[in-house]
Amino acid sequence: MEKRNTEENLSYFSKGISTLLQWVLNISLSVLAVILVIFLAKETYGLVSVLFDHSKEASYLLVEKIVVYFLYFEFLALIVKYFKTNYHFPLRYFIYIGITAMVRLIIVDHSSPINALLFSGAILLMVIALFLVSSDRLRKS
Repeated sequence: MEKRNTEENLSYFSKGISTLLQWVLNISLSVLAVILVIFLAKETYGLVSVLFDHSKEASYLLVEKIVVYFLYFEFLALIVKYFKTNYHFPLRYFIYIGITAMVRLIIVDHSSPINALLFSGAILLMVIALFLVSSDRLRKS
């Protein structure tokens, strides 16, 4: 009887700790979402200001800012998906973010052809991983 009470106490303790940590995680992600919304608004303002710039570098800057905008957007979508899917981060969203980040890196750092080729290879690997993660065969298991 005493062993059973000890196991029940440990079970309650484990559930209490996991509930507390889940609350900490949810609050932290909510704060992060607010911060991302603020930076998204700031990026929107920067995007609009670059839109009216007529210099030669403005087109590169515009494309870079658009990709950064999508990064913020994808992180916010990831947080929304986390709350909608019962506290689970889908792997696909991390791969989407990785692909977008690598595209941004190619746009920003295009000085070395070898680096651009390596970054393109990384994108190809992520696209293959996305295909494998999204395949029906993997979803059934």
